[in-house]
Amino acid sequence: MLGAGYGVTVTGLTAEEVAAVPAHPNLKAVTLDVTSDAQVEACVGSLTRLDALVNCAGMVLRDGKEFTLPGFQKVIDVNLTGTMRMCLAAKPLLDRQGGAIVNIASVWSFLGGPLVPAYTASKGGVAQLTKSLAVAWAPAIRVNAIAPGWIETDLTKPAQADKVRSDAIIARTPFGRWGKPDDIGGAAVFLCSDAAGFITGTVLPVDGGYIAK
Repeated sequence: MLGAGYGVTVTGLTAEEVAAVPAHPNLKAVTLDVTSDAQVEACVGSLTRLDALVNCAGMVLRDGKEFTLPGFQKVIDVNLTGTMRMCLAAKPLLDRQGGAIVNIASVWSFLGGPLVPAYTASKGGVAQLTKSLAVAWAPAIRVNAIAPGWIETDLTKPAQADKVRSDAIIARTPFGRWGKPDDIGGAAVFLCSDAAGFITGTVLPVDGGYIAK
């Protein structure tokens, strides 16, 4: 987004995450917990203009924790309700600019994740929420989603470190590699731009062909 000329506010859950954001004149980093109404309102309320919102806060619980109600609810609150919380808070500013929203869904929006039922349900919900808001808020605000495949991020480090699992992921991916964060960034810039001015309600897989195989 910086390369496309946007002034960017990036958020992190902890002060450590915010401190790790590199310095840039057009980049501001702030702490934000998307499960907190007060923090979301304060974050969005600090802005005077908003052209695009990218909802990328997300979490997953491992070791069967998503098969407990507390674990299930925690993941849903971050991934799905947190997305809606941000969309609602940002709507007035986006209305003024004719802005765009890009939500981060997942390949698990289309497939069944047997080890992560809450993550899978939340990302399926993000995909359907995207379509609902696209219809409800057109034509003033365009609402789309990106469905990443296996991307090299902190969230996927356990799978990256597991050679058997990583090899299986690469074998299924026609591009024959893990995705990079920039692969998602390019799609986000496009969906926020005027080049996507007649696109709304779409869920765009950026997965190297993973779900096509």
